[in-house]
Amino acid sequence: MATSPSRSTPRMSDAAEIEALHRLVLQSLEDDQAVETVTIPLAGKSTIADHMVIASGRSTRQVASMAQKLSEKIKAEVGRSPRIEGLPTADWVLIDAGDVIVHLFRPEVRSFYNLERMWSFGDAPPAPEAPSVGAPEAPTH
Repeated sequence: MATSPSRSTPRMSDAAEIEALHRLVLQSLEDDQAVETVTIPLAGKSTIADHMVIASGRSTRQVASMAQKLSEKIKAEVGRSPRIEGLPTADWVLIDAGDVIVHLFRPEVRSFYNLERMWSFGDAPPAPEAPSVGAPEAPTH
């Protein structure tokens, strides 16, 4: 019988803990003025995590700062250090918090990779959670 590869960041088993982690991630990104934050639900569709959160920062400095602050908040609130990849360049930073995977991008890099479309599982790509303060509004037609 094959075993699954070990994960560097353990997953939680309690749905309430997973949702609390997801809320912590979203609140941290909102506090740091992330742009176009979206959540893609992965539960039942993939074994890598229950939620994938994608957000943008306006510069590499903002992306790096959001990643570092989020990592510190997860460690303080959840008691474990998430894995971070993509620093110091900070064009695309991946934060593996176990049941929540976070991708932080500069807008141009996010547009190029278009993870929302790749992970939409045939559904329409998810819409942003809520516009961030200072984010331009989409034109209405």
